[in-house]
Amino acid sequence: MSSLKPVEKRCLEELLDRGGYVLDFTDATFGEFFESYNVDIHGSKYQTYGTSKMKKLRAFWQLESDVLVGTVLSEMLDYYEQCCLSNDEVIIKPILEKARSIVVRLTSRPVIPQSFKMEDKFLSSEFIIPHIQKLPIEGQVAWVIQARLKEVQVALNAGAYLSVIFLCGSILEAILLGVAQKNPANFNQAKTTPKAKDGSPKHFQNWTLAQLINVAYEVGFLKPDIKTFSHGLRDFRNYIHPYEQMASGFMPDEHTARVCFQVLKAALASVAGER
Repeated sequence: MSSLKPVEKRCLEELLDRGGYVLDFTDATFGEFFESYNVDIHGSKYQTYGTSKMKKLRAFWQLESDVLVGTVLSEMLDYYEQCCLSNDEVIIKPILEKARSIVVRLTSRPVIPQSFKMEDKFLSSEFIIPHIQKLPIEGQVAWVIQARLKEVQVALNAGAYLSVIFLCGSILEAILLGVAQKNPANFNQAKTTPKAKDGSPKHFQNWTLAQLINVAYEVGFLKPDIKTFSHGLRDFRNYIHPYEQMASGFMPDEHTARVCFQVLKAALASVAGER
């Protein structure tokens, strides 16, 4: 049984509930989504409250463990950001950030649970930060990125672990935005490209970090492990909002900071073609 609180369920429902439907899932795609977690969401076990997809999801929240519920919600929120984010982003963003903090509480850490087994191997790998000229960024912003990379190391040595996380997240977003701007055709034609209401690709400046990560992976700029850990870094980065940090009780340590810096170095090497 998960520990989701009524107020948390209302927050999640505000994002996911479409009048009994869940986002734009059909019965078939909803079932396929849960199959990857060995969950038969259409089985009688999850029909306690009824047979609509939203009612089955509520039963799933009620019956399953925090870790499983949090893991499923994390992927569902990723999908929401990729394909279902409306133009009312200013209104939705605080609710989405609250939903992310709920996932963090349920899973106990923002790193995606499926990646736990890869963590030691990933941390032991050696990634060299490529020369700034090899990165897909405009010349006038290169000095800003260079200065932030130096500040990451200073903050890490000083034990300013939260600063490390925020710096790494900001650099990753800037670099992926630069990749998108230099490869507009690939990024605008991907399956996971976020769309405006008229069906056209959103302007790159309006993409979320999650969307940049997913499309960069789809078109080949990020490896699968870097995609996975980049989403973890993105979740950590959300704690730039003090109330989100307070709600979850999250306090980063040196290990967390080093994971984030490793993610950033791996991503930089990947987009520079050095991995």
